[in-house]
Amino acid sequence: MKIGYWLAASTSALLLSCSVQTVSSEGVAEEPIVSPAVEQPAAEQPAANPPAANPPAADPDLVAQNSGNSTTALESSILQQVNQYRKKKGLSQLSSNATITQQSRQHSQSMATSRNLSHDGFENRVSTIGKSISYRSAAENVAYNMGYSTPARQAVEGWLKSPGHLKNIEGDYNLTGIGVVKNAQGEYYFTQIFIKR
Repeated sequence: MKIGYWLAASTSALLLSCSVQTVSSEGVAEEPIVSPAVEQPAAEQPAANPPAANPPAADPDLVAQNSGNSTTALESSILQQVNQYRKKKGLSQLSSNATITQQSRQHSQSMATSRNLSHDGFENRVSTIGKSISYRSAAENVAYNMGYSTPARQAVEGWLKSPGHLKNIEGDYNLTGIGVVKNAQGEYYFTQIFIKR
């Protein structure tokens, strides 16, 4: 059985909104649910990470598969796929940031442990990121899937088919962090946080 679910959230430096989008087992997207706005404090200016390297010509999901679908290979695959999509749309590439990646990985680990796909703690993740990165806005996409030979591709394709997730992927962001965790049940949990400095 193949299963996939996706959620999206976004915030500016002053507002937080969360939309939830799921896909049923039949693959039909349900309507997003929007949560109320929450104030978010400003942060200090961080040191920048270097831009992501130009993606190789190899299929990113095949590279991940050949590495045994290691979570770091899946994270790299997602970054490459999202940046390829942004490039096709004439948008700037996202640079991976270690602080954002750490928060994304921690959230994916939390979801994998609880087996609950959510944006719980999004405000805290953004606040933690804001302690080292001065940001104007932030957004988050999360996904879950199992049973696919190309889990990263399934997550990205699900996000691209969802208006809320697509809005985050196409958003005016310049930094990102991606976390992928596979639990003992073989379920993959994905978190991608987007930051506009």
